Amino acid sequence: MSARHRTRSEREQLELFRALPGDLAPRDAQDLMAYPFFSLAKTHRTTPIDYRLNDIAIRVEAVPEHGMATIWDADVLIWAASQIVQARDSGLRTSRLMAATPYEILTFIGRGTSARDYHRLKAAFDRLQSTTVATSLRQTSERRMHRFSWINEWTEHADAHGNAAGIDLIVPDWFYRAVLDDALVLTIDRAYFALTGGLERWLYRLVRKHAGKQHAGWRFDFRHLYMKSASLSPFKRFAFELRDIARRQPLPGYRLDVDRATGGRELLAFVSNTSSPTAPCGQAVEAVVLSGTTRHVPSGTAPSCHQEPKAAFPPSESNPSEPPNLESNEDSNSSVVGDALDRGKAGRRER
Repeated sequence: MSARHRTRSEREQLELFRALPGDLAPRDAQDLMAYPFFSLAKTHRTTPIDYRLNDIAIRVEAVPEHGMATIWDADVLIWAASQIVQARDSGLRTSRLMAATPYEILTFIGRGTSARDYHRLKAAFDRLQSTTVATSLRQTSERRMHRFSWINEWTEHADAHGNAAGIDLIVPDWFYRAVLDDALVLTIDRAYFALTGGLERWLYRLVRKHAGKQHAGWRFDFRHLYMKSASLSPFKRFAFELRDIARRQPLPGYRLDVDRATGGRELLAFVSNTSSPTAPCGQAVEAVVLSGTTRHVPSGTAPSCHQEPKAAFPPSESNPSEPPNLESNEDSNSSVVGDALDRGKAGRRER
């Protein structure tokens, strides 16, 4: 008996999930928003990402042929998460084996549909498949690492004229469970896809993840942001770009300001610039929702999900926001940040 008949392939074990039509709300997984999983540059990166903080470890590696998956490539995963959550919330069966046309994916993520755009999409699939990730996130022990690629495999289908007619892809179990089971899913602003800079895109996702529930805003130390970004730029260049982003205000739904703590340490402050408060955007879903579920498990994410109180920063000046909620987000606010904020508060009392 052949090996093929002895062992069924992963594809043969999965039901095919056909992408839903219509203008779905874009949704993102919080794990991907909070941690450095992607290259922020459009240039070819093979230098690994090696991130460690407390009990969280992330190692991302690329092959020279394709380079590391970029934050633009991650748009494909946003499309996949949006499809899976929408189907689940509609009571439909979901699966890690997904089928769509290149046109459907490209239009969802705000890209063009020329032959060049199709080729770029296929290059993104190659980077997502060849990039490998090892992480302790959501493992029962910090010593255990889950290893995967962003796409296990993908297949292109062509029509009679040789044109791309469809794509099948298999997302990894780690990502699938992050969307369905273990993490929150947040709706993001569709304007995110129009952001052209890698640092802008990364910063929006981080801000969206942390500022959604913080009515008084949030602050990050520049050095801590630099560490979380896994950027290969020198720190001085990184800090310059952060200040420029705060000057230009390109992030949809949020206002940024640069504060200075005692001693001159720079902090990036951000709050929502919308006026209507709302409930937290995104709810934890049931702990076990396996592939093929037919149950309705609401994600709690409405189409627009970044309403918070009116900005605390007047347009003409920079005022410090309230300190971050260090207890609820220890993984994203280092002790360096807490020390800086304590010194900043002491400095304000002196004044």
